[in-house]
Amino acid sequence: MVPVKSFMIPREKFVTVARDTDAQTAARIMRDRGIGSLFITNDKEIIGIVTDTDMMRRVVASGSDATKATVEQIMSAPIMTIEESKTLLDANDLMAQAHVRHLGVTREGKLVGVISVRDLVVFLTNLPRK
Repeated sequence: MVPVKSFMIPREKFVTVARDTDAQTAARIMRDRGIGSLFITNDKEIIGIVTDTDMMRRVVASGSDATKATVEQIMSAPIMTIEESKTLLDANDLMAQAHVRHLGVTREGKLVGVISVRDLVVFLTNLPRK
């Protein structure tokens, strides 16, 4: 089976925002870039992740003011991770068990990438058909 590192988005390509960024600004960044998550930073350290699901559940559905809620208040932390040598099937199983759509990818405990449900769908779509 294919290792997670083959399909992960490398850390260098992460889109990040500072922890005091308001939810509306973060949502606009995700919309404009066509992405489903942002990494939240404190200085240069990644401290969490905000996803489109977090936005829906923790801002929209709760009636919070998106211009006042910060991404630090709505982020998921710590980021659930998987080692880069694990397989895409392992990643799929972990996402299903934990009910998450994004996993941080680690190498020797250090965050080096991210993989999403969307990445798994792309992989499965490109498999040869019998």
